[in-house]
Amino acid sequence: MDSRCSSSVDSTGVGSINNALLSARVDSYEAAEKKCISDVRRTFCLFVTFDLLFISLLWIIELNQVKGSIEKQLEEEVLHYDYHTSSFDIFLLAVFRFAVLILAYAVCKLRHWWAIAITTAVSCAFLIAKVILSQLLSQGAFGYLLPIISFVLAWIETWLLDFKVLPQEAEDENRYQSIIDATAPLMCPGPLSDGQFYSPPESVADSDEDLDDKHDPEKGLIQQVT
Repeated sequence: MDSRCSSSVDSTGVGSINNALLSARVDSYEAAEKKCISDVRRTFCLFVTFDLLFISLLWIIELNQVKGSIEKQLEEEVLHYDYHTSSFDIFLLAVFRFAVLILAYAVCKLRHWWAIAITTAVSCAFLIAKVILSQLLSQGAFGYLLPIISFVLAWIETWLLDFKVLPQEAEDENRYQSIIDATAPLMCPGPLSDGQFYSPPESVADSDEDLDDKHDPEKGLIQQVT
């Protein structure tokens, strides 16, 4: 009896520990799911912001390289925009990438590659046409530095999303689902054992005949005389 009780207690203790560990892991994954954005996606959004700020910085540096005040150069680049000589459109291209990617992957939390595919395709087509048709290459180092860096940053964003963000989030979701599937049978009540339906043996003193004799004294006296 003692060995059976100890084994049942041990098995119950081990099962409760496993359930507690699985519940803790499920709670940790649920807490991660409740976060507004995952860590890898937040890194991607930070890089998209870096793309906009870096292109803006290079564009301002390019404006300072030209003779004259920066206000005059901004007026020349923006108000008197010329596709062949102005690099203001490269800055607007960075703004376009930032707006679309942040809206899709930070605000809407999109889990598909179509948004990054659109921004990368538009960026590549525009930059290639810009280099071929414009006169930026004749304006010094920044004339070809801005298109090259914008092209490279667009493809780095594509690589980050396609090879880091989406696979990592899919792996985390599959791991969470596997833990839920493994925890579900343990959380359900198992089959009832025979011990749960155990009833003590009937007492001889409390048999039906004795109970009848107690309720019928005359019958008891007759049985004692006979």
